[in-house]
Amino acid sequence: MGRVQGYVTQDVVRAARSVFWEHGFEGAALPVLEVATGLNRSSIYHAFGSKRGLFDAAVASYLDEVVRPRLRPLTLTAVAPHALATYLLGLRAALAEPASFTAVNGCLLLNAAGAPIARDAAVRDAVAAYRAELFAAFAAGVRARFPDEGEGGVERLAQACTALVVSALALTRVDNDSALRGLDGALALVEHGTRAQG
Repeated sequence: MGRVQGYVTQDVVRAARSVFWEHGFEGAALPVLEVATGLNRSSIYHAFGSKRGLFDAAVASYLDEVVRPRLRPLTLTAVAPHALATYLLGLRAALAEPASFTAVNGCLLLNAAGAPIARDAAVRDAVAAYRAELFAAFAAGVRARFPDEGEGGVERLAQACTALVVSALALTRVDNDSALRGLDGALALVEHGTRAQG
């Protein structure tokens, strides 16, 4: 009879996620991961195959538990006209709180995009898919906010909002004021539409 697993996998992944989020893949030393997860190296390798396998599980957890719940109102069949503004205001509030984990550490995936692990094709694909997911959600929000806007205008506004959000999440660790100003710019676009771009 096999040994009973003495830990909850989701709890382990969440603990590792915080370490990767704060320190990056390369900076997340195995001894630190062992302390955070409560597992020794052999248990981590047995459960996840490798440190990289644990990182992949952390990325999936980040998308499912952090990113997608915030985006959910923008992915419904009927998106409310204020859904994109609500998302942006919520993100701005998180980044404006100096002690918040997101303000201090930015975005797990965008941090990875600027690290050596981004040379890995699977990580590049994950970052690109994340950006595409943001764009699709923001486009739905723009359509709901400006139902008479043509698809060209929707795409321009959604691309601009995506770029400003990505920039804010990348900048917050080193220049929080600029990150907040970027989100203010996105909110202006959502308020005024293409008039804010002209």
